[in-house]
Amino acid sequence: GQVVDGSVQALQDGAVGSVAAQTLCPSILFACASCNDFLDTMPDNRTELNTPEKISKVLVDAYPTANWNMLAEFSSDNTDDNGSRNMELDRLSEEVYHWKDTKESGNDSPGAYWEACYKAVAVSNHALEAIEKLGDTEDLKAQKGEALLCRAYGHFMLSYIFCNAWTTSNQNTALGIPYSTKPETTVNPSYERGTIGQTYEKIAKDIEEGLPLVDDNNYSVPKYHFNRKAAYAFAARFYLYYGKYERAIECANVVLGDNASLVLRDWEALGKLSLNEDHQPNAYISSTEQANLLLVTSRSFWGLYNGPLTTSNRYCHNPTIAETETCSSTGVWGDCTSTLKQQPADYTSIPKVVFRKFPLYYMEYTDPVLGNGYYNIISSAFNTDETLLVRAEAYALTKQYSKAIADMQSWLNAYTTSKVQLTEENINQFYGNIAYYTPTEPTVKKELHPDFALEAGTQENLIQFILHARRITTLHEGLRWGDIKRYGITIYRRIIEDKEITVTDELKADDPRRAIQLPADVILAGLEANPRS
Repeated sequence: GQVVDGSVQALQDGAVGSVAAQTLCPSILFACASCNDFLDTMPDNRTELNTPEKISKVLVDAYPTANWNMLAEFSSDNTDDNGSRNMELDRLSEEVYHWKDTKESGNDSPGAYWEACYKAVAVSNHALEAIEKLGDTEDLKAQKGEALLCRAYGHFMLSYIFCNAWTTSNQNTALGIPYSTKPETTVNPSYERGTIGQTYEKIAKDIEEGLPLVDDNNYSVPKYHFNRKAAYAFAARFYLYYGKYERAIECANVVLGDNASLVLRDWEALGKLSLNEDHQPNAYISSTEQANLLLVTSRSFWGLYNGPLTTSNRYCHNPTIAETETCSSTGVWGDCTSTLKQQPADYTSIPKVVFRKFPLYYMEYTDPVLGNGYYNIISSAFNTDETLLVRAEAYALTKQYSKAIADMQSWLNAYTTSKVQLTEENINQFYGNIAYYTPTEPTVKKELHPDFALEAGTQENLIQFILHARRITTLHEGLRWGDIKRYGITIYRRIIEDKEITVTDELKADDPRRAIQLPADVILAGLEANPRS
């Protein structure tokens, strides 16, 4: 693979993750003697943070360099077990799929992601400390804004993976994650998790302080940083999860402007590209694509887990899910197989259906002669397509139905060739007349058990439409896991063999396994584990 589209600047030395197990000393909550060296150095030991330019350079490392897609996708209902005749890539994928508390390490493990997020947070904190020491002057505002947004994002993603969804009823009881606001100065500091409500309060504080400071002129390649639109897209998603829907709408408006249709992805052009090699993936994560707002590079095997390989086809998004629930299903817009502008790759020789959003890998060579190096992928962490669906959902939850439908019409026009004109009537007729999903008779409509009021009829049907559209649009990108947790959707573990469905487990709304277990080293160091039955 080749590093493309300017992304080499995100492939920094010292990033977390490798083809083998990690050896970098963790930035927080790991009790190991080598942390002395980590704590005695700057986050980038090649420079002292005494100018705006040096702070800008170090903030390149303030983004998590491990990937969360496998953790979220394999935990969700976007993945089935295709039976023992097929091969899994590793034990980690098996344990994540079965909602087990894994002790496996490696690029895509809970330990790698926990470490990468807190390393990114540590870099943000060093930058913020340097800014404070330099007098917090006008010429440091852009760097301060980026550092605050990066700190908020690192903690938000930690809570997304390792905590239950925030709700009004659990905000003072459900466990949060330690919120780090100062560089560490001791080898084995003591931390408490606090509550999810306290975590969200601190994320919101950093976001609101950081938003007005972000300046696009501070970056040579803005889409690898929290530029203004990326920052507001993050804020919109966060406030949707936080139940502050009007604020989510305000932030999404900054991203989408007066006419959202003008800033969405050109799905037709993407769909015309060859499914062979990496043509579609390279275009999907291009920094010249107007829909992409923030691109993040990470060391990951996700391209291998999700690619057309027989070595990773036991746990995957398979034809059964595709035909009954996602990218080959039928929606109010019509049949996906004839209307989606980007069609998935359906590999007849293996039970896997995927959109080409990720290459197998981009190789970061440490020894070009021997071919040794690190596997990297690039992800579109925030884009206008998803932000449009965030705003549509916020409109629906505040009963601004006409505005929600207008946003969904923009989505339908951009993503499909359908000529359907959306109305309350045809949305209610379609989603209102579908039977609720069962694991042996699957449909696109699953029972919703959110912690907030959701009215039967138009509101629920509109939410079902939005969840259906988001599940297809963001397939393989990990966001379905958030919808499952926020809406209390029961999901199942199924074995699909010769079109026979065998149910082996279920994850209900109150199942504690919805919060992925903390890394074993973190628990051993004294941090409270997520509860288990």
